[in-house]
Order: sequence, then C-alpha cells, then structure tokens
Amino acid sequence: MLSKFRILHRFTQRLSPSITTTRSTNAPHFFVHTNPLCTIINSQLQPESPELPPWVMFSDNPTPSNSDDDFVIPSLAHWVDSNILETKPKLFLKPTLQESVELEHVEAISNVLKEHYSSPELVSQALDVHGFCVSNSLVMQILKRFNNDWVPAFGFFKWAKTQTPYVHSPEHYNFMVDILGKFKEFDLMWELVKEMSMIEGYVTLDTMTKVMRRYAKSRKHEDAVEAFRRIDKFGVKKDRIALNKLLDALVKGENVELAHNVLIEFKDSIPLSSASFNILINGWCRVRKYENALKVLEERKQHGFEPDVFSYNNFIEAYCHNKDFRKVDQVLEEMRENGCSPNAVTYTIMLLGYGKAGQLSKALEAYERMKKDGIVADTPFYSSLIFILGKVGRLKDACDVFEDMPKQGIVRDVVTFNTMITTACVHLKEETALRLLKEMEESSCKPDIRTYHPLLKMCCKKKRMKFVQEWKTCGGLCIL
Repeated sequence: MLSKFRILHRFTQRLSPSITTTRSTNAPHFFVHTNPLCTIINSQLQPESPELPPWVMFSDNPTPSNSDDDFVIPSLAHWVDSNILETKPKLFLKPTLQESVELEHVEAISNVLKEHYSSPELVSQALDVHGFCVSNSLVMQILKRFNNDWVPAFGFFKWAKTQTPYVHSPEHYNFMVDILGKFKEFDLMWELVKEMSMIEGYVTLDTMTKVMRRYAKSRKHEDAVEAFRRIDKFGVKKDRIALNKLLDALVKGENVELAHNVLIEFKDSIPLSSASFNILINGWCRVRKYENALKVLEERKQHGFEPDVFSYNNFIEAYCHNKDFRKVDQVLEEMRENGCSPNAVTYTIMLLGYGKAGQLSKALEAYERMKKDGIVADTPFYSSLIFILGKVGRLKDACDVFEDMPKQGIVRDVVTFNTMITTACVHLKEETALRLLKEMEESSCKPDIRTYHPLLKMCCKKKRMKFVQEWKTCGGLCIL
C-alpha cells in the first residue's frame, strides 16, 4: 500500500471526515431479484477531463470490446495472480550488428511495399528485382508493419514463400490468416487455411480461432459457427476450449444471443466449463440484459458450477457503469455470504466506477475495504487510482501515488506511464510530462502511440511545435 497510507488518510480527512457505509440489514439478496433498483446519484462533478483511455482495463462502452485479444473475464487477467512482480525493469539493450543489418533490410523492403500496388502479384514482381534475403524474424516484422494493408502484406508473404531455403512457420501463416480475415478476404483466407492443412501440424486451434473471430467481427456469425462445426476436419479437436473460443468470438461480435444458443446446442456433446458460462454472463452484462445473465448463472449452478469471483465481477462492472452502487453493495454482500471473496480486480472496478461518478471519497473507501480484506494493490489498481486523482484535478496526489509505486515493489507498466503522462498533459504540466516520457524511455516501458497523443495535443495547445519536430526527427512519431 502507499507509504504509511499517508495519501489515503489525507484524502479521507479532507474529503470525507466521516465515511460510512449505508447498507440495510434487511436488504434482499442480490440474486433473488432480477429487477434492479437504480440508485440516483446527485453529485457535483469536478471539471471534466478526458475519459479513461481504452487501454486502461475497463471502458464505459457497454458493447463487447473490439480488442483482438482472446476474451478473458477481467479477473482472469495475468496480473491478478502476480500482485507484486519480482523482476525489475530492464533497460533497453543496444541492437547487435546482426539486428542492425536486419533492420536495414526491413526498411528497404518496407520502402518497396509502400508503393501503391493493385494486386499481391504486382508486389511479388516488384520484390523479385531486388536481392533481399528473408528470415523468420524479418518476415514477422514486415507482416506486423503492414497488417493494416493486406495487398502488400499478402504479396510479400507469397513472395517470401518462394525464397529458398526459407519456409514460413505456423505463426506466419496464422498472422496472414488474421490479416486476410480482418479485411474480409475470406476466400483467400480459406485458401491459406487449406494450404496449411497440407502441412502436418500447421492448422491449430489458434488458426481456427482467428477464422471464427474474423467472421464474428464482420457480423458473419453463422459462418463463425459453421467454421467451428468443421474444425475437426482440419485436425483440431472440438472440445470445451474450442467451444469457449467460439462463444468468445460471438460475444465480441455482439451476438450473445447466438452464443447462448450455441452453448445449448453443444452442451450435451461437449463438456462445458466454468468459463463457458462466465463468457455468456459477461456478454449479457455488457448489453445490460441482467435477467438473461441471471438465467445463465442459474444454468451454471445446474451444471455444478457455483458462482465465482469472475461471475460476480461482471455484475459489479455493469452496475458500476450504471452508477447503481446500491446494487454493487448487494453483489458484494452476496459474494461474501456464498464464501466468494472479492479480488484485486473487483476493487479496481469499484475504484474506477466511483471515480468516474465523481465520488472520490467512496473510491478511497473501497481502497480501505480492500486493505481490510488483505488484498494487495497491484499495478492496474494503482494506474486506476492515478487516473481518478487526475480526473478530479489532484495532480500532486497522483504524482505521489506514481512515485510511491516502486517503493511498494509495484512495477509501473506502460499503462501506468501513459495514465500519468495523460494526466500531466491535461493539466498542461509540460515539464512533468516530458520528464515522465524521458523516464519511460529509460525504463523497460517502450512508449506507444497512446503515449504521444496527449503530448502532441498539449504541445499544439501551447504552440510548442519545436518538440513535435524533435520527436519526428528522433523517430518518436514513426508509430503514428
């Protein structure tokens, strides 16, 4: 926690001399009633600052995320089980001679691919006139650079395949399958999958997951289900893991109803898991259809899976989004009665929920409750705390939290730095923002596009175009 809890105690004394929790002793159990009673919040919000960027864990958007990552109930994230990272950040190492030479080849190939080609065949022809050598690392770098332009990516992929003695790895094929699916080139995508099926071991669950997800994202939900039905023809086992991948794809593709029907269709032939139900609960909660989510919860119990912290966190996130904090308290009470303890994610959700509602004192009260539960604050929690402090204009306090993290053994990741830089930029603290950028570059956290957006916005607002030019000169804007 923060050193001697000085920051928290200063806040609670300043903002809420007598913080109390109001909860009726006769309050009904949360899962007995399906009609939520909304709590009306009449609080004077602080001056508006930018909403929490999408790269922080929880979004205000009630629809399923468009992230390319596999669906993970928030509590399943890797940082839940590693509250304090033992490894210390490493400084960037100077590239080796071999890496420098390869980077030169990457740049040279990229320059060829930047020309406008009308077909992949023309790309291959353009590459043929050069004497480029390819390697696994080089191919992956090129595919990542051109993942948003399928013509040069596919043209390069086909050309590289003809270079001897080089051979595409399964990872390269999977990456290309994903690119083609992203651009709805489904015929080419399937041709590539069939080509992979001719090489033993190349088609895996990862391959078919990308196919299902791209269909679902394109609103071709039935095609995603059909791909799952054919999955065993490509040597991929049709088991609970594969089924959960399909459910995940459909939920992200905003068709949780079809996902529910799929679960019903296959529940007798494929053993279900706890995650199967949690995916559906998450989907129904995201679209705010709580009665359906509660029905899934009952189905879960009938299959022998009692509600776990992952199940409950979905309801807590949904009610925090609606600012219905009375229901949040009821969910917490029900959790404890069922012997299910909240975790770090539970309190991170609550912290953000109260913070976005302008109730900083309640957010800090959640922090106190977390400490009483013996839960160690982790990196995402601290990042969220920094965000809400900046949102209400307490930059000094946000800086104190940021500086205190290493003292508590908490590693500051790219999200932490981006949150702190954004907060400094919102308040036009130029020196603080630039110092943070320098510190970030000297640590193991490589800046990304979200790092530079608030910095550029601040520099433009303050007419500091010199800094913009310097970043461009040193390559800082190459990610844009």
